[in-house]
Amino acid sequence: MSDSKQQNSRRDFLKTSSLALGSFFIVPRHVLGKGYIAPSDKLNIAAIGAGGKGQSDIINAYNNGASNIVALCDVDWGRTKGTFEKFPNAKKYRDFRVMLQEMSKDIDAVTISTPDHFHAYAAMQCMQMGKHVYVQKPLTHNIAEARMLTKAARKYKVVTQMGNQGSSNPAQNTAIKWFDEGKIGAVHTVNIWTNRPVWPQGIPVPTDKPPLIESMSPKDWDTWVGPAQWVDYHPLYHPFKWRGWWNFGTGALGDIGCHTIDSAFRILGLGYPTEVECSVGAVFIKDWTPEYIPEGCPPSSHVEIKFPATKKNKSAMKMIWMDGGIRPMHPDLIPANEAISNDGGANGIILTGTKGIMTIGMYGNDPKIYLNSGEKIEAPKVTPTDVKPLPEYGHQVSWTEACKAGYDSKAHKALTSSFDYSGPLTETVLMGNLAIRSYMLRKKNEKGNFDFYGRNKLIWNGGDMKITNFDDANQFVGREYREGWKIADV
Repeated sequence: MSDSKQQNSRRDFLKTSSLALGSFFIVPRHVLGKGYIAPSDKLNIAAIGAGGKGQSDIINAYNNGASNIVALCDVDWGRTKGTFEKFPNAKKYRDFRVMLQEMSKDIDAVTISTPDHFHAYAAMQCMQMGKHVYVQKPLTHNIAEARMLTKAARKYKVVTQMGNQGSSNPAQNTAIKWFDEGKIGAVHTVNIWTNRPVWPQGIPVPTDKPPLIESMSPKDWDTWVGPAQWVDYHPLYHPFKWRGWWNFGTGALGDIGCHTIDSAFRILGLGYPTEVECSVGAVFIKDWTPEYIPEGCPPSSHVEIKFPATKKNKSAMKMIWMDGGIRPMHPDLIPANEAISNDGGANGIILTGTKGIMTIGMYGNDPKIYLNSGEKIEAPKVTPTDVKPLPEYGHQVSWTEACKAGYDSKAHKALTSSFDYSGPLTETVLMGNLAIRSYMLRKKNEKGNFDFYGRNKLIWNGGDMKITNFDDANQFVGREYREGWKIADV
């Protein structure tokens, strides 16, 4: 078969196939016979971000050969050795724009596992080229970008998934079933907490200029900064520590909120919130003088977000978020010597209703109910089988299956975190960050001292994507992009 005919055959397969391919992922390929998927009929996937979390995302999407990995892109090849060795035949790139240009006809779908500030820029370019996308959480760096990507997925008719893998955890179905059965009644309060940040945060902005690491060139660093405002390289930004700086990251909320808030969002059928208010931890290096570091995320925060009643939950409710190791006190319904979550209390969710409470662990694991009557309900234990479960609950694999089935297919609609869902979820997560950044706004008063004038309750109009009672907060709905890196609206 000629290359052009082979290419057309693969394209036709990807557009029209709606087969249930799950068995191909479990049964060894050598015993499949006629069921074997020819290389020309596999999904061709590229990765933007191939180190760190990008490595597991692309390996899970590869699914032991069920998909083709055709290209890998990362600006820092010092962190990609394992991925490059796993896929020696994939073409290697440092700039994803070059990769997309050179391989536009050979790529069907892309995993995007970069720092937060790069998600929307990369995803938008891929979607505009008709590529399906898997984007790590949080979906975007700010609320405006989340709304933009949600609309773009529909406009360009591509299959999407955000990387909050706990949304594919079957344990979530148990929690949803319990709530839908009315076991805990109408929920009025949700407590969510995390031990993050587990990286330096609330620290002064670095002012020294260490040399760029050997695995990156100045051009690579320029690409890494991308749409963010320019800063020189520093090890407090790359790798991993970018999470604690607003220029690149989204703090503890962005890191864990899409995992934990997801459970409450899904169970209660939440939409746009109506109000948000916060307080944050202070850092003292000098006596009586708190540090003022608006460039960095705080060491801890307490955020309260309010929602109206929904079709699923007939009560208005408030969601209380805590990070930095701060957590809620033991509810009376949980025995004093019993941990309030399944990881010793480090991270967790508590939904408080009129009939009792439901607790849920990280990634939707281990749901439990404590009723006002004193009864405790636990999820049934899963019986081990001979079939090895897919990594991360098959979150990446379900996306690849949906890509093959096509936009608006049954497999696409079954995805647990397509942008139709994860876009609004991300907006709620980032609403907390909007409040935190507003909390740090200050200006000098007549006495020469500073007034922190943004420390109020903020009223949100979700449809218009706007704070209605404090306009200065709206600067944090979106961001200013560096010249040449603006994200095209849809």
